[in-house]
Amino acid sequence: MPLGVPSLGGTMVTAGGVAFLTGTLDQYVRAYDVRDGRKLWEARLPAGGKQYILVTAGGHGSLGTKSGDYVIAYTLQ
Repeated sequence: MPLGVPSLGGTMVTAGGVAFLTGTLDQYVRAYDVRDGRKLWEARLPAGGKQYILVTAGGHGSLGTKSGDYVIAYTLQ
């Protein structure tokens, strides 16, 4: 069974069943299908280091939320 490389960070999972993993020693970000574990995508990162969650908040008039063009970054410990 191939084990891959250790991960130093957490996993983000979408409602559609895609898990994103970063923080690996080989400096890749990867997406996996949570139903069968199949790798869907990967991309090499320019550097290793801290993980961040990036949120874009734009609002929507028809939903009654405040409109804006915000990009907010949170760092993970």
